Amino acid sequence: MNSLVDLRSDTITQPSVGMRQAMFEAEVGDDVYGEDPTVLELERTAAEQLGHEAALFVGSGTQSNLIALLTHCQRGDEYIAGNQAHSYLEEGGGGAVLASIQPQPLPNQPDGTINLEAIRKAIKPDDFHYARTRLLCLENTFFGRPLPLDYIEQATLLAREHGLATHLDGARVFNAAVKQSVTPETIGRCFNSVSACLSKGLGAPVGTVLCGSREFIDAAKRWRKVVGGGWRQAGILAAAGVYALKNNIDRLVEDHDKASQLAEGLTSIDEIEVDVSAVQTNMVFINLPKAATTTLSPFLRDNGILISGEYNPVRLVTHLDVTNEGIRHVISTFETYFTQHPLN
Repeated sequence: MNSLVDLRSDTITQPSVGMRQAMFEAEVGDDVYGEDPTVLELERTAAEQLGHEAALFVGSGTQSNLIALLTHCQRGDEYIAGNQAHSYLEEGGGGAVLASIQPQPLPNQPDGTINLEAIRKAIKPDDFHYARTRLLCLENTFFGRPLPLDYIEQATLLAREHGLATHLDGARVFNAAVKQSVTPETIGRCFNSVSACLSKGLGAPVGTVLCGSREFIDAAKRWRKVVGGGWRQAGILAAAGVYALKNNIDRLVEDHDKASQLAEGLTSIDEIEVDVSAVQTNMVFINLPKAATTTLSPFLRDNGILISGEYNPVRLVTHLDVTNEGIRHVISTFETYFTQHPLN
């Protein structure tokens, strides 16, 4: 086994030969002037697939979520999000720091949902003592779990009934759609805006598409410029996104299958706790004994395997660069480690 097996994230994928060729041949123009034909093609394709009128190509999921907040809300407004949501917890507090928008975090349930009654109670009355509640943000997938489709319908209906806009941080929304055997549009059309990453399971080197109405995207384009996101001959990068949307969605089922294989294989190791039923897309979470938390990661690295071992449970993420041989190697190496490092 000579190749590296990197399970830290699906963000570490390398562009395929076909994707690199598409980038090499991309027709480009100045996107700030709206003249890059490949960017325009990507935006049309993404909007259509996610059930919206228009889309905007931006540099990252964090930038996309920030632009969505800036577009939906004004200074002094408030957005509701899960207390473990990426948009609240892991994006540097951008909504508060750069947009002056107050977050109202609510507890995420294990499946990523937020209790509907908790959402209802968190919506502020129309009173100048309070921030104005403007937006509900959900995340899909959530730690590898797709949000239940009936919950999405109920949560977005609740938001509409109270005059809130809705935004989906759909960093892995395509994984959710594939797992649930629905089109991405089925999920995306429930929300006023959707942020969908191209650089995770779809394998593009960079980029996210923010989708919404034409009016919303026109406003979002202005905010993209404000936060320094205007770019020029971006078609070289957009070509990778077009390739990803046309070629890499259906194959996500392979990543899901590999995650299941990995989880099943690790269940044979007594020292590891893994809930196979919780593995729904491309993420496996394993609980390690405390004695292994400092020595396992270096051992795996010496054997050509990379994990993010600083947390417990450990997240293992499968993606298009992880082969079936790689999965077998990972399982075998975990077995070897615990054979050589008995806990009693």
